Amino acid sequence: MAKFFGTNGIRGVFSEDFTLEFIHDMTLAIGTYFKKGPVLIGYDGRDSSPVICKVIRSALNSIGIDCNVAGIVPTPCLEFAVKKLGYSGGIMITASHNPPQYNGIKPAASDGVEISREDELIIEDIYLQKTWIKNPKNYGSTGKEERTIDVYLKGIISQVDSKLIESKQFKVVLDLGNGAQAVSAPDFCKSLQCKTFLVNQKIDGTFPGRGSEPTPQNLSELSETVIKNNADVGIAFDGDGDRSIFCDNKGNILTGDKSALVLTRHILKKNPNSLVVTCLNSGSNTEILAKEFESKVIRTKVGSVEVSRKMVPTDALIGFEENGGFMYGKHNQVRDGCMTLALMLELLATSNQTLYENINSLPTSFTTKDKISCTPENVSKLISSLKKEFTDSDTTDGIKITIDAKNWVMIRPSGTEPIVRVYAESESQEKLDDLMSEYIKKVNSIISR
Repeated sequence: MAKFFGTNGIRGVFSEDFTLEFIHDMTLAIGTYFKKGPVLIGYDGRDSSPVICKVIRSALNSIGIDCNVAGIVPTPCLEFAVKKLGYSGGIMITASHNPPQYNGIKPAASDGVEISREDELIIEDIYLQKTWIKNPKNYGSTGKEERTIDVYLKGIISQVDSKLIESKQFKVVLDLGNGAQAVSAPDFCKSLQCKTFLVNQKIDGTFPGRGSEPTPQNLSELSETVIKNNADVGIAFDGDGDRSIFCDNKGNILTGDKSALVLTRHILKKNPNSLVVTCLNSGSNTEILAKEFESKVIRTKVGSVEVSRKMVPTDALIGFEENGGFMYGKHNQVRDGCMTLALMLELLATSNQTLYENINSLPTSFTTKDKISCTPENVSKLISSLKKEFTDSDTTDGIKITIDAKNWVMIRPSGTEPIVRVYAESESQEKLDDLMSEYIKKVNSIISR
């Protein structure tokens, strides 16, 4: 088990468990793992990001590794640039959707994809054993990388029918969440002749608008702006711009599962006999849609690293998580909020239906999730207690209790926060509410024993 890497990179509360000394030494380990430069460094808009960047670049230089700094960029922008511009690796400074006091580091391999779980353990071993490069022949140097955003946006536009999208002159609402997509998504929309309305557009590391994680509960301004301007689509990004939650033309906030399914159908129509990778906690309609287009589904543990790293060797076309993380293999096998928006605009341009109509034509599905505070000590007690009660359940990742094909509950500890997440799917809203109520009570009862 990884000691420092969680579900998505290394994260902690800055200056408490995520100190500059820790960051320095962990960077020495990451640099040693990369072996050589240049390494591309980018960061989100958190207040602590610039000082962390200084420590990372000096640590890399001290072991003879050159690096270039891209400045504030979305995570998928950095990852794509690593691949496209020929870097040995990348380090993104971000805590994604975590609150402002957190920060983190996320290494990307030379293929532009987050490093594998196995490689995370290699880095941790270098860190713990202090076997990083010592006494290099020469120190490294630090430069600027100014091509990152341009390369990223051109890469996205090349993957969709840009002329058709331009001809529609869509009205798009962007809720940028005071986050990193503010440097790229508005320019992307402008280049495709979209009329754009911006919400929470100023980069601010305290995320004053609605917090760094887009949820149905905090996207009322996005919904209202879509309705007020009669927009075709709205989208909200998380702090580092890799995840996206959509709003349809009637102001309804969509779950990540629903937007992923409608995009999957759009892509598989053009590319039958393809492969889709998704996590255990995504809805069961994925298999129904894939079968319709003679495609297959592979399920993984929860986490974008699990999905991304399964996509690479299998050459999967699509990957997604239920939290709004969507991956398009032809572009890059990572979550990418702006690439996802491009695909959604292409869907609207080709279908001649509104997003509301597209969503309503999907197979019916009722999914939800919640979170419960839970200390690491109580997590093991909770999962082992549930395993004893539900002996035939899937315990690949936490526990997934399947009642039948359309009704299930999954409970797993978060890899980034002291909480457990509870996911459920059911055949009706009423049954879903009952199922969630029953299992949240059960979880709380076990924790409080």
